Amino acid sequence: MQKGYVKVAVFSPKIKVCDVEFNTKGILEAISKAENKNVSLIAFPELSLCGYTAGDLTYSDVLLDACKKSLLEIAEFTDGKNIIAFVGLPLAVDGLLYNVCACVGNGIVLGVVPKSYLPNYNEFYEKRYFVSADDTLRFIDLDTDKEKFCSVPFGTNIIFSEKTNSSFKVACELCEDLWTPVPPSISHSVGGAKIIVNLSASSENLTKPETRRTLVKEHSARIASAYVYANAGDGESTTDCVFSGHSMIAENGEILTENLPFENNMIIADVDLDAINFQRSKTFNQVFGVKKQDYLVVSFSLDINKGETQRTYNKLPFISVGEEEFALNIQSAGLRKRIEHTNANKIVLGLSGGLDSTLALIVAVRAMKQLNRPLKDILAVTMPCFGTSSRTYENSIKLAKAYGVTLEKIDIGKSVKRHLKDISHQEDVHDAAYENAQARERTQVLMDMANMYNGFVVGTGDLSELALGFATYNGDHMSMYAVNASVPKTLVRHLVGFEAKNNKGKLKWVLEDILDTPVSPELLPATNDKINQVTEDIVGPYILHDFFLYYFVKCGFSPEKIYHSAVRTFDGEFDGKTILKWLKVFFRRFFNQQFKRSCMPDGVKVSEISLSPRGSFKMPSDAISKLWQKQLENL
Repeated sequence: MQKGYVKVAVFSPKIKVCDVEFNTKGILEAISKAENKNVSLIAFPELSLCGYTAGDLTYSDVLLDACKKSLLEIAEFTDGKNIIAFVGLPLAVDGLLYNVCACVGNGIVLGVVPKSYLPNYNEFYEKRYFVSADDTLRFIDLDTDKEKFCSVPFGTNIIFSEKTNSSFKVACELCEDLWTPVPPSISHSVGGAKIIVNLSASSENLTKPETRRTLVKEHSARIASAYVYANAGDGESTTDCVFSGHSMIAENGEILTENLPFENNMIIADVDLDAINFQRSKTFNQVFGVKKQDYLVVSFSLDINKGETQRTYNKLPFISVGEEEFALNIQSAGLRKRIEHTNANKIVLGLSGGLDSTLALIVAVRAMKQLNRPLKDILAVTMPCFGTSSRTYENSIKLAKAYGVTLEKIDIGKSVKRHLKDISHQEDVHDAAYENAQARERTQVLMDMANMYNGFVVGTGDLSELALGFATYNGDHMSMYAVNASVPKTLVRHLVGFEAKNNKGKLKWVLEDILDTPVSPELLPATNDKINQVTEDIVGPYILHDFFLYYFVKCGFSPEKIYHSAVRTFDGEFDGKTILKWLKVFFRRFFNQQFKRSCMPDGVKVSEISLSPRGSFKMPSDAISKLWQKQLENL
């Protein structure tokens, strides 16, 4: 297993109520199957040894003794196996009956965790049978004839910890514990547990699956943990209700995998312990002042490095289908506030016929409509120069006309030539000064026109360009309000596509043609009116760079981990050599170009990531990238 991952599983075996021998056999088979798949942890449902729906038969010593005997059999079965298991059963302790989760591994019962909150409503009558856990940690003897089953920890404040991996820490709660206002797992996570196991028996109705899914997903985000939810299913009594085996494995607010109702499959996921640690390092500092409960740490030994992780990630992590309107509303709300605050007569933006300026215009149109102001108060300026193709130039004009905004056409070629002459720069030398002179001239035109009309300049540059520093310092890098500053290129394209899909006629046509146009700064002379300067040929595919950016900044992945994750995720689309090439470019540029981000203008946060120095990411302009680059060189 690649460093940082642990493979976990959930299985809801077919059971027979009160047939402990049959149920035990299913659990043992599942443990063997899971271990063969290099699973390190497997969870089974609540009271899975006898069935949750055993009713008053739960009181029977015959059933209780059979469950305890089977628990010890399962524990001994794990001897020499590279797996720990969480099993549910009823257990009598000091004359009282508890609904418990037992953790077994290394041939022993590592610990027993009783249920804290017992439901006693609707179809649930647990207080009829069980007592709630208290805060007492005690040690119980499960079999006085065998020393290894004596002095077994019993209590809620137990964390199971793998000896060689300090991040592999597991705690347990049971079903109703999760549905309470203050689940025990909150304390478990503050106490250091990175994986929470929940043995559950949650019955079905029409609205329950989505409610359950939302609860597990959001709770895993709240406690920055992996949440392993094992739900009762096939074989439970159907006298009053049905159990579907709807189980899930979540991590940091994301459902990694789930067993949909009535599927009855074993689900397996690679939990990313490094990502959990990274998230906690940013958010858990706020709980240091909270009184922490004392926990007993029970150690076990596993080799979690067996096998290779197969986990892949979202190729487009910044895109949430169905949230397009919300994203545009965030952008337009920010711009609307800035227009109101500055009492601007006009807002001015450079319209190139490319994706970024198109999105900025879409946002500007929305903001003006929300203010009930005429769209003529938007001044779109198209400024062709040496590299401008007729396609982008004509699209900028068509776009402005389709929206009905004010359009100014200013050819900056003469101004740039005069400037190059003033600084003794040859026109046939197409270096950085030649390119940047055009970008800065455009910015000067926009700034001066904003002054003329008592307005301000709306920035068009996006998050991906900021991350790579692919912007001219004090050129397109600068504005008075940057609406795309937190919108990466992949999301820019997606939002423009959303706007195209929801319009018709000439506007739809021009938006679709802009989407079909290669991304280019158009600063080098065109050949036969063909774009010579394709951005993704220079810096690399934006789909890769946005992937790199998200998992570096949002999840804290190392370069090595980003590389391996990208190789798996983009299998068949990009080979490892190509990914490594552009990943090296990403880290070199990300570090070297921080100075541009250190003085970036105001801009609304839209995606989960902002590189604004006033926002969620802080980085010195002179940080050295050697450690990160060295890791890539050693791959």
